[in-house]
Amino acid sequence: MIIALYAGSFDPVTAGHLSVVRQAARLFSHVVVVVAVNPNKRTLLTAEERVMLVRDAVARRPNVTVTHTEGLIVELAREIGASVLLRGVRGATDAQFETELAQTNRALAPELSTLFLPAEAHLAEVSSSALKERIARGEDVSAYCPPAVVAMLRERLLSPSLRSQP
Repeated sequence: MIIALYAGSFDPVTAGHLSVVRQAARLFSHVVVVVAVNPNKRTLLTAEERVMLVRDAVARRPNVTVTHTEGLIVELAREIGASVLLRGVRGATDAQFETELAQTNRALAPELSTLFLPAEAHLAEVSSSALKERIARGEDVSAYCPPAVVAMLRERLLSPSLRSQP
């Protein structure tokens, strides 16, 4: 059994992320999606909310599970017996960054392989940041993320009571 690990902040999970999960679920016996929690990084959604949204989005995939960690991804990969780290790539800029990250991970954990999965063409420009910006402008983003994400982001970004807070 080959276990693949797909980590990200998923703030929020997008259709691009879910495309990577779909591809991986066809390729591997088990895929573990890891919501990476960096206490020093400000996120719009809490770790619990991000885990819940990802779990909801992958619920119909029996070989996909979701967890979170504040630790190093390579350490979690070792703990769960993963042999592959998955990375989604939208374009050349992503490829360069992800290659550097893969080299760092290889130095820390030479037993792990990194597999780059390209974004579907129509999702190549979708990022969590762009999604939040579009929702804040009142644009329809339903093609780029699950309905639960749209609802939560609209509530968070368009609620007058939250906008007035510093």
